[in-house]
Amino acid sequence: MTEISIELVPRSETSLRRELELVRQRFPAVQRINIPDILRFDLHSWDGCRIAGEYFPKTIPHLRAIDFNPDAPLHIIAEISRKEVEAVLVITGDPPQDMSHKCYRTSCLEMIRRLKRELPHLKIFAGMDPYRSGIKEEIDYVLAKRDAGAEAFFTQPFFDLRLMDIYQGFLQDFTIYWGVSPVLTENSRNYWENKNNAVFPPDFVPTLEWNRRFAEQALDFATSCNGNLYFMPIRTNIADYLDGIL
Repeated sequence: MTEISIELVPRSETSLRRELELVRQRFPAVQRINIPDILRFDLHSWDGCRIAGEYFPKTIPHLRAIDFNPDAPLHIIAEISRKEVEAVLVITGDPPQDMSHKCYRTSCLEMIRRLKRELPHLKIFAGMDPYRSGIKEEIDYVLAKRDAGAEAFFTQPFFDLRLMDIYQGFLQDFTIYWGVSPVLTENSRNYWENKNNAVFPPDFVPTLEWNRRFAEQALDFATSCNGNLYFMPIRTNIADYLDGIL
């Protein structure tokens, strides 16, 4: 059965609670809430999951590996051991723009292994980025993450079903949450293309209509291959984007 997860950005407790209530009331098909850890906001991902746990029984905080000192005790054990935390999503993390923020050379693989060692009961998910490198290199990286202990994978947003189909052919034995995110301006498209090397199909237009249609197609795709879907409605009205699709 296809499962649905949605990412909510913890800009503030007030805005997070407002979106959580909206999702709970309008979109009962959503089964879990992902909370990213974004340095410019005061709420950490695990703080957001504490709040989200009041609304949903399954939450997933994102952990940036480079934020954790491999030689110091893991200071968030209590926070990620809460009953509502279904799993953690381990990513490497981008270096901070503010260099006063301390970061480390901790790799994603090292962080996964550490969590498996120190919290063996905890489910660990990892990321998959179809634009990071070549297809073979990314599949090899996914295999390495699974060997380290990752149990499922959340992808960066896809914008082209053909690329999703190519990766699905290599990932049939994996639990995948296919990422989908609306892109509603040319500036946003330029960001995805230039910063993340994303690929858009020839018929793409940055409109709500196009993105809603693609979301429907992606949901059909995930259902047809026994996969799952991961919505990331960044800077988008959630109700306008998903009403009638979920």
